[in-house]
Amino acid sequence: MSGSAEQKLSLPALSAMVVGSMVGAGIFSLPQTFGHATGGLGALVAWTIAGFGTLMLALVFQTLSMRKPDLDSGIYAYAKAGFGNYPGFASALGYWTVGCLGNVSYFVLIKSTLGAIFPIFGDGNTVPAVAVSSVILWTVHFMILRGVRQAASLNTIVTVAKIIPILIFLVFVAVGFKADIFAANFWGGETASFGSIFAQVRGTMLVTVFVFVGIEGASVYSRYARDRRDVGLATVLGFLGVLCLLVLVTMLSYGVLLRPELANLRNPSMAGVLQAVVGRWGAVFVSVGLIISVLGAYLSWSLLAAEVLFSAARMKSMPSFLARENDNHVPAAALWLTNSLVQIFLILTLFAEQAFLLALKLTSSMILIPYLLVGAYAVKLAWTGETYAGEAKARSVDLTRAIIAAIYAAGLIYAGGLKYLLLSAIIYAPGTTLFFIARREQGQPVFTAVERGLFALALIGALAAIYGLAIGAITI
Repeated sequence: MSGSAEQKLSLPALSAMVVGSMVGAGIFSLPQTFGHATGGLGALVAWTIAGFGTLMLALVFQTLSMRKPDLDSGIYAYAKAGFGNYPGFASALGYWTVGCLGNVSYFVLIKSTLGAIFPIFGDGNTVPAVAVSSVILWTVHFMILRGVRQAASLNTIVTVAKIIPILIFLVFVAVGFKADIFAANFWGGETASFGSIFAQVRGTMLVTVFVFVGIEGASVYSRYARDRRDVGLATVLGFLGVLCLLVLVTMLSYGVLLRPELANLRNPSMAGVLQAVVGRWGAVFVSVGLIISVLGAYLSWSLLAAEVLFSAARMKSMPSFLARENDNHVPAAALWLTNSLVQIFLILTLFAEQAFLLALKLTSSMILIPYLLVGAYAVKLAWTGETYAGEAKARSVDLTRAIIAAIYAAGLIYAGGLKYLLLSAIIYAPGTTLFFIARREQGQPVFTAVERGLFALALIGALAAIYGLAIGAITI
């Protein structure tokens, strides 16, 4: 049985899953990203909004892990339990796609970083670069096949290893912090007005989506937890720890370089900030830290992507072959399909860089849809009172948190714009083929009346996006 005693994960291991999933490439580009969009005050407002909204989402995951312990595959299972087979499938498909595209982005970033030292790697899109990435891809693949617990243990070690360079960065930058530079950056170098701050904050909100993706890591792996209570606690602890790192990296950088200088830094921009404080070795140090961090995040997302695909198949919303496990209780078929898709995307980076960049921009929109469904399910649970018999106060608190989390996700989808929703439909519509196969395997009708309408919307959106790209109405 999967999740046997040998496979059980402790609270530290589950927390490392959350931190390892969230701390990837995004934190290393925060100085440049925020410097381009806003100043110190705007950054504080942005992190307050994003932190509060994501905390509500973390608390929703914590609540659901306790209220619905039978739903042991997290982000996918909640969507299915709350809204039916097709929405659950769509949540799994979207989350899986984000994992695959995220892994490709990690490889490209590693190759690009190494390209600054070894010209043979270029900007990350040369044949040697893809070849080296492919070797890493399949090395990790076969390591995971040896057992989830072994891979998770390595993830814990890598998580610690990648946090250390970030902490060292914070120490040196704190020492080099200059109050006058921070004061000059406080209003973003513009006329001091709250109207300008609002515009600045809006420019940062979607950025925060990327750095918080992975908060559901422990929830996805709940079936491996030694204690169900550890799942929610690991989610909250991991989130709070990562939030502190994100805020400190952003705010301390405003005390080292002026905003225009931050905005013009080459990514990973943390390297440029540390170089301004300690010299050239700082940039090299951060680049090494970036590679360790990205490799760790890649390992986490390889596990997460395969696990979600496996869970969807196990709950009969994906074709049955994806529910196969090997002797080490690893979802081998799902892992093979996941890494095969990553390999295809890696090869395509040689020929279709623009298409690849477009796919990366879709990740924020695609991850928000599963998040919205999780928040909506928590709202439904508290609203109907299911599992809340005799707990009026807890029900009220959980309902409030769930509403805030759902509104936060919906607001970010709106902020992303119609363009990315239409483009994400290009993935959802043809991806529904997997759902069609699964339902036929079971001898069940493919859609209910409502689900048929949802699929029609996805199909119309995909056709509209393709037409818009063809005539130039939608641009990359």
